Amino acid sequence: MAFRQQEALSLTKKTDQDFIFRSKLPDISIPNHLPLTQYVFQKFSGDGDGDSTTTCLIDSATGRTFTYADVQITLQRIAAGLHRLGIRHGDTVMLLLPNSPEFALSFLAVVYLGAVSTSANPLFTQTEIAKQAKASAAKMIITKSCYVHKLTNLRQLGVVIVCVDDRNDVVSLADGCVRFTDLTQADEAELPKPEISPEDTVSIPYSSGTTGLPKGVMISHKGLVTSIAQKVDGENPNLNFTRDDVIICFLPMFHTFTHSSLMLSAMRTGAAFLILPRFELNLVMKMVQKYKVTVVPMAPPVVLAFVKSPETEKYDLSSVRMMLSGSATLKKELEDAVRLKLPNAIFGQSYGMTEAGTVANSLAFAKHPFKTKSGSCGTVIRNAEMKVVDTITGASLPRNKSGEICIRGHQLMKGYLNDPEATARTIDKYGWLHTGDIGFVDDDDEIFIVDRLKELIKFKGYQVAPAELEALLIFHPYIEDAAVVAMKDEVADEVPVAFVVRSKGSQLTEDDIKNYVNKQVVHYKRIKMVFFVKAIPKSASGKLLRKVLRAKL
Repeated sequence: MAFRQQEALSLTKKTDQDFIFRSKLPDISIPNHLPLTQYVFQKFSGDGDGDSTTTCLIDSATGRTFTYADVQITLQRIAAGLHRLGIRHGDTVMLLLPNSPEFALSFLAVVYLGAVSTSANPLFTQTEIAKQAKASAAKMIITKSCYVHKLTNLRQLGVVIVCVDDRNDVVSLADGCVRFTDLTQADEAELPKPEISPEDTVSIPYSSGTTGLPKGVMISHKGLVTSIAQKVDGENPNLNFTRDDVIICFLPMFHTFTHSSLMLSAMRTGAAFLILPRFELNLVMKMVQKYKVTVVPMAPPVVLAFVKSPETEKYDLSSVRMMLSGSATLKKELEDAVRLKLPNAIFGQSYGMTEAGTVANSLAFAKHPFKTKSGSCGTVIRNAEMKVVDTITGASLPRNKSGEICIRGHQLMKGYLNDPEATARTIDKYGWLHTGDIGFVDDDDEIFIVDRLKELIKFKGYQVAPAELEALLIFHPYIEDAAVVAMKDEVADEVPVAFVVRSKGSQLTEDDIKNYVNKQVVHYKRIKMVFFVKAIPKSASGKLLRKVLRAKL
C-alpha cells in the first residue's frame, strides 16, 4: 500500500512562537494552477479515467438526469449565452435560485467564462437582494419568474434579468426577462477561450465574518480548487466520495457549504448529485430509498428531525454509507442518537467557514479511516496549518487548552470585497485567519468547538448578523437603543432575540417590534422574542456587552 501509516502521523511542531497542528494525512500535490471548471472535470478530459456517460445531476422534482457530458456541453453553451449578453471576465452574476440543476449549471457557466458568481437566498426581501446585488456590482441576475417582482429597482438600473422557465410557465419577453433556455441553446463555438488566472475571483458569497454586517467574501479559483482537493484528492482522500456514490442535496445550494464543499467535490470524484428542491423528511427518505443514496449531508436541525421521527422505520435506508453533518457544530448526544438509527453508516462532522473553506473534517470519512470520537468536528484538513491562540494574550496554546482557532493555507479567501480593514482584522500579517471560534485539540488531534467568540447567530445553519437587525431596530422612531443576541433553541440551534430600550413615553409592544423587523427580513432573521430593558449594557469604551445579555437569558 502506497499510503504509509508512519507518513500520516500528525505533525504538531513547536516553533519559537507557535504550536502548529497539521493533519494526520500527508500533504498532497494540488493542481491549483487550473481554473475551477477545468480542475473539477479533469477526470473527464484528456487522459482522465472518468466516464462521461455516467450520471452527474439528478433533478428529483422532474426526474431529469444530466450526464457528465451533458453538464460540460451545457455549461459551455450557457457561458456563450452569457457572453452574448455582455458578461465578461470579472463581471459578477447573481444566482437567485432554489435548489435545481439550473443553479449548478449557471454557477459552472459563470465561472467557466471567468466571471464571478454571487448567490443569494431567493426568499430574501427586495431590500436584502438589492443590498447584495449593489455591493457585489452584479450585472445580471439569474432567477425564476416568481421572484422577478423583487427585482424591479435593479432592472431599472440596467441589471439584466434571466428567468428559468417553470415547467408550466413560459416567461414572456414583455416581462423584460431573458429566457434561460435561450442561453442553453447558444453556440459554444462562438465563445472565445477564457483567460483565467489562479488568483482571479471565482465567487463572492456573503458572510458576516467574525462580527458585523454581511460582507462579500472573495474566493479565488486557486482557493476553491485547494479547498476541494484537500477533501477529495490523494491516495487516501479525507472525504472518500467515489464514482459509485449518489449524494443527496436538500441543503440550500446558495450556501457555500453545499455548492462548494458538496456539489463540486461530488463532481470532482465522478459521483451522482441528487438535487431536492427543499428539505421534507419523508421526501428525503423516499428519495434515499428510490435512488439508493449512499451519502447524506445534513445540518444539525435535520439530524434532530431524523432522530425524533418514527417515520424512518418505514423506509429502506440501508444504502446509506456516510452521513456528514456540517454548517454548525453537533452535540455528542445527537451524534450518538444518529448512530443508533443507522448503525451501518459512518457518521461524522465537518467544520468550516465561508472565509476559510473546510477547516476540519472527520477522518472517519477517509478512504483508510481513523477511529474518531463523538462530538469532534474532525481533524485539521491536509495541506493547511492550524493553531489555537489565547484570546487575551494571543499566545499559541498546546493540546487540550481552549482558545481561538486560527487556520492558514491556500484555501483561504483573498479578502473581503472593498473592505481592507475587515480583511486585516480577520487575516493577520502572518497569513493566519482568525475564525472567531473557541475550541481545543485533544491528544488524538481531534478538534472540539466549545464556544463562539464571534457574534454570529446560527439559525439552522444560516448566518444571522446581530448588527444587521440592530440597525433596523435602532432606526425605529420609538426605540432608543437595542441589542440582538442568540438564544438557544432545540430545533433551530439558535434564534435571534432583542433587548430594547423604548423611547420616553413610548407604548411600543413586543408584537409591534417583531412585525416591524420581520416584514423587512428573510424568515430565519426574524426576531423571536423581545425583552424591554432600561439600558443596554456597554463597556467604558462603548462596546456592547452581549455576554451580559446572554447571561440574562
